[in-house]
Amino acid sequence: MPVKVAVYGLGPIGMLIARKVLERKDLELVAAFETDPSKIGRDVGELIDIGERIGLIVTRDSEATEILRRSGSDVVLHATSSFLDKIYPQIVKCVEAGADLISTSETLANPWYRYPQLASEIDRMARENNVSIIGAGVNPGFVFDALPILMTLICTRIDCLRVTRSLDAGKRRFSFQKKYGLALSIDEFKRKMESGEITAHVGYGESVGLIANALRVNLTRIVEKQEPIVSEKPLKTQYFEIMPGRVAGVHGYGIGYVGGKELIRVELLAEAGREEFEEVIIEGEPLVKWRSTGIAGDTATAAVIINLIPKVLEARPGLLRITDIPLPSAFLTLKTD
Repeated sequence: MPVKVAVYGLGPIGMLIARKVLERKDLELVAAFETDPSKIGRDVGELIDIGERIGLIVTRDSEATEILRRSGSDVVLHATSSFLDKIYPQIVKCVEAGADLISTSETLANPWYRYPQLASEIDRMARENNVSIIGAGVNPGFVFDALPILMTLICTRIDCLRVTRSLDAGKRRFSFQKKYGLALSIDEFKRKMESGEITAHVGYGESVGLIANALRVNLTRIVEKQEPIVSEKPLKTQYFEIMPGRVAGVHGYGIGYVGGKELIRVELLAEAGREEFEEVIIEGEPLVKWRSTGIAGDTATAAVIINLIPKVLEARPGLLRITDIPLPSAFLTLKTD
């Protein structure tokens, strides 16, 4: 029998996840939840634009617990918000229904870093209800943490680990470009970042903490920072015209220190027109250098969420991190009893 899946949140990533679930015979989409009134009551197939209705209606998230129980959902694939304090009530609904949960929430990837009390409470509830919960995606979840963690396996000594992700923000979806502040003035960017109206990347500290946890290192402190990249020439994306002196992207980083020494650095350069690559450099014994030609962020995020299904279904109850489960991978066939 296929695993019964619910999708919680049908924004750009949630819709992509739903499409990928529908492509698999070993997964069955049995429920979909939203808070947006314009999406509630619509057929999922129509909403995600697959060219046909599938007979499954998007329901309001207030009904999630009841519908999850009634549909027999095994796992919820969750994609609504970056911040754990905002999604906590949604997690509670899934836990009370006895469904495992895999979320794109960046702060859920390592929740003890930013929300230690909430993390402990969710862990307690998950254990009591015999469910497993994890936050992951392409970043956090892969580029800034799981990937470099795996690469340390061949090292006998690590002096410094650096991960860089460079991407062309101008090729990303509208919501991405907006949250990175493209075309804003520097003052507007700073004001909106401070108010939380835009966030750019979320999760530097979470990723640094995940690497440190895997290496069994106690960091003295973690520093996070994001600054605007200012355009020197006119630029144009599908959604914005960026004039010289306006924001063309973001330079952000997270650094983990042991004493006064930098041990871990994760760095993001997201700018319109920028070359795309990921790079991992591990200074130690031996020296390790790896570089890609760019990972498709949205597709990769959906893949991570779906590929974690068998690992989470088999995992111990509780709130988990990517470092708490066996080596993740794609799965070609989901083996069920």
